Amino acid sequence: MNIHPSKDIIGKKGEELKGKKIALCITSSISASECPKIARELMRHGAEVYTIMSEKAQEIIHPNLMEWATGNPVVTKLTGKIEHIALAGMHENKVDLILVCPSTANTISKIAYGIADTPVTTVVSTAFGSKIPIIIVPAMHESLYDHPILIENIKKLESLGVEFINPRMEEGKAKIASLEDIVETVIRKLSIKSMKGIKLLITAGPTLEYIDPIRVITNKGSGKMGIAIANEALRRGADVTLIYGHGIVAPPQGARVISVETTEEMYNEVVSELKDKNYDVLIATSAVTDFAPEKKYDYKLPSREINELVIKLKPLPKIIDEVKELSPKIFLVAFKADYKLSDEKLIDRAYELLKASNAGLVVANDVSRKGSGFGVDTNEVFIVDKARNVTHIPLSPKQLIASKLLDTILKSIKGKHRSFDLS
Repeated sequence: MNIHPSKDIIGKKGEELKGKKIALCITSSISASECPKIARELMRHGAEVYTIMSEKAQEIIHPNLMEWATGNPVVTKLTGKIEHIALAGMHENKVDLILVCPSTANTISKIAYGIADTPVTTVVSTAFGSKIPIIIVPAMHESLYDHPILIENIKKLESLGVEFINPRMEEGKAKIASLEDIVETVIRKLSIKSMKGIKLLITAGPTLEYIDPIRVITNKGSGKMGIAIANEALRRGADVTLIYGHGIVAPPQGARVISVETTEEMYNEVVSELKDKNYDVLIATSAVTDFAPEKKYDYKLPSREINELVIKLKPLPKIIDEVKELSPKIFLVAFKADYKLSDEKLIDRAYELLKASNAGLVVANDVSRKGSGFGVDTNEVFIVDKARNVTHIPLSPKQLIASKLLDTILKSIKGKHRSFDLS
């Protein structure tokens, strides 16, 4: 048996960490019990995970559990195999990242003072010399986390380039960060910064129009596609501003978020941003409401007293029609959702929108198709460019579609805009 059976999950959720080796350094916080989940989630995104445990951490979870979780032997002590050098020394096979998770106050302070008296602190000390990125995930009681010397040591390590993932402050404890935050921070740390220097404006989520203070007209948009694009752009180092309607998912950390409700509010914010700032790309994923009631009631309509309610709707301005007039040099990407169309008709309508809005790309999808509707995590899209070239992305996770779309955008703007770091 050459490959451990536990490694069959590698890459099941994505390839963001494909080819990356991560040293997971576990210390004696009770949150060590979360480490099998953390290791396996990193693996699902493509990583190979190697575990290093302090002596006291082994009293909380057994090394056999981490060997099962990762499919790799666990370092519990340093031997003649010089494990710290094998993992973090100055050679081509060293790990790509050190993740100290969870970290006690004791370990943070030892690292800050260069003390290397456990397998964990010795691996971290070696990583400093080898210039390997280090992320620390604190987990302890709040009183320990608020200790002025610990605060000073965290600042010291941050000044040396160490990244900390802030704990969740609950029940008098600085609890370990969420699994999602840990994995996303690792992915961002190891992602190639292909969009560094690019200013990106994204609209996402549905808008709504009030009938009265309680009732609204809206649509089934979820905002998931726009959030996936924002997240991927942040991984790549872009400067992201997100104008966000009533989406069902939280916006990603690191984005500048402008919250809106109505189409008019979204329109005004887009206009304001384009007038005030020099954006390179606008990706319009938002599911704006195209019609609004001609009359809005400023009180709740009494449903028991009204036998029939007739609402006249008026069309609302198309935001993307204004973009190129306000910012002629911006690269505009529009989204076009349709229903029960053939591939050919879907592409035709996308191209019509591209010409009408002077967009650089239009991304079209048919929400009637299985897995491509509202509120799901997958989609099937057709990306149409000015030459009517079509890139078809079959049903895939929205995060993967976001990645492929940004690759397409980068190829389109390379050489046409100011100098970007596209390495």
